[in-house]
Amino acid sequence: MSARVIYVMTHDSIFLGEDGPTHQPVEHLMALRVIPRMRVIRPADANETALAWRMALEYQGPTVLSLTRQNVPTYDKNEGALRGGYVLYERGGPGPQVVLIGTGSEVHVAVEVAKALNEQDGRAVRVVSLPCWEVFEAQDAAYRESVIPPRTGARVSIEAGVTFGWERYTGELGLRIGVDGFGASAPAPTLAEHYGLTPAKALARVRDYLKLVQS
Repeated sequence: MSARVIYVMTHDSIFLGEDGPTHQPVEHLMALRVIPRMRVIRPADANETALAWRMALEYQGPTVLSLTRQNVPTYDKNEGALRGGYVLYERGGPGPQVVLIGTGSEVHVAVEVAKALNEQDGRAVRVVSLPCWEVFEAQDAAYRESVIPPRTGARVSIEAGVTFGWERYTGELGLRIGVDGFGASAPAPTLAEHYGLTPAKALARVRDYLKLVQS
């Protein structure tokens, strides 16, 4: 119907898990993303949230705003969110050896992993914030490839939900860090540790992955 309907969903991940497994929408993001013409926006911080609201108001169709209730850092220069995805952080060069792609509350995890890979391991790294797949896919191929270079073999996704579907951006040989199950009920920091979504746990997985793909 092309109605401008805006859904605000605040239980965006397993990190509300202290309320039990019913508060762990691990599959909902992907389920919503497959609905034709639905825009699903999962912003990483306050600035991206403001831009997400603007995107929703300007779109003649339904939008889901998937918002975190956790404390997250605020980043500068988020205007690229209006294109669905953009390079949030980059160190080293001339091209990235590792591209880490995140959404929502996991973007700061990707940034911390990238910092460690650069400062401790000397790797050229890039972090892509990808708040809205649908808007990103609507961009021209040149822009999409400038953000996520298809020739960069080491691509990693980090999202507190099912990993199914992320191969679109990581490739079949990429690393997909997420949650492919239900059941745990605990405070958010405990769940992050259990599911490997802390910077330290994610860094260890990325390092192991890089040993395999670059050996």
